[in-house]
Amino acid sequence: MSSISPTRVPSYTFLAAALLTLAACSDDKAETREILRPVKVIEIAQTSDTRTLNYSGSVRARVEMNLGFRINGKISQRLVDVGQRVKSGDFLARIDAADYELSVRSAQASLDAAERQVETTELARNRAEQLFAKNVSPKSQLEQAQLSYDQAVATRDSARSALDQARNQVSYTDLKSDQNGIVTAINADVGQVVGSGTPVVTVAVDGEKEILVAVPELDIAQFRPGKTVKASFWSDAALTLHGRVREVAGSADPQSRTFAVRISLPNDPKVLLGMTANIEASADSMRQLVSIPLSALAKKDDQPIVWTVDRTVATVHSRAVKIADFVGDGVRVAEGLKPGDIVVSAGTQFMTEGLKVKLDGATGQKSALADTATLTR
Repeated sequence: MSSISPTRVPSYTFLAAALLTLAACSDDKAETREILRPVKVIEIAQTSDTRTLNYSGSVRARVEMNLGFRINGKISQRLVDVGQRVKSGDFLARIDAADYELSVRSAQASLDAAERQVETTELARNRAEQLFAKNVSPKSQLEQAQLSYDQAVATRDSARSALDQARNQVSYTDLKSDQNGIVTAINADVGQVVGSGTPVVTVAVDGEKEILVAVPELDIAQFRPGKTVKASFWSDAALTLHGRVREVAGSADPQSRTFAVRISLPNDPKVLLGMTANIEASADSMRQLVSIPLSALAKKDDQPIVWTVDRTVATVHSRAVKIADFVGDGVRVAEGLKPGDIVVSAGTQFMTEGLKVKLDGATGQKSALADTATLTR
């Protein structure tokens, strides 16, 4: 059995004490070391006093004619198709004219009979005048003959007017274009019975074109006749025109609750009817709204808050905000944030008051692209 020499005991004791001292120092450093939590942030950009309104619409002719027959009847012919160009006086459609031609014959026969009656009463009147001149018949007989003649003339004139009207009815069986233009819609076809005034063919008149857009009541106050807007077209990204608001509807559509706004365009051959257009107009911001990601929103005592970062000491602090509305995957804040504030955009559930955080450089650059306080639609 080996034994420890008494002279070596102090050296072991010193070594153990040194190890204990080093372990204590390591524990102290671990306890005093700060934990910096990396966070993703956004920086609130500078807001503007103006906002941009964007709406889509379609190119239409300023004047569109909904043409229909002036009489009732069954359509027997349709002579045009959608997209076809027509000139003033061109035939568009016809109604079966058989019944109206019979009316002309009937009116002609009535006129012939009325004319014969005029001739008969005229002979009677002339005979009464001769007899009265010879004192053979009383004056009352002459007056009666004159009255019968006047009545026959009136009947003849009425029959003549009826004939003219019947002939007009026949001419109304042909639907003609009043002006040059393009057929944009066919509302009735061959075989269909239509009433007088029922739209059958729609013709867009050649000339000025315009854009028709539907604007909600929230922004309709920003559109007034004469306002200048910028128009672009989906079919040609390089084509941009400046138009003017020509007309604003006085009442909202009962179904969509939007107002029709018509915007006149300068004449350009590249702009075709039916093209999809986008209009851009500037408007005054009635209130400043800050857009932040939905992930940046948190709650504290049922109060919506965000966590802001103090640049100087790199700590986070909660701040109450007032929410305006939600849009897409974001939220618009009406009160509580200002330009230059740094807001934690992710991991808000791990934040505590005064927590030390680490701002990543790449994250900070991305935060500069955060949405601004505009109310763009």
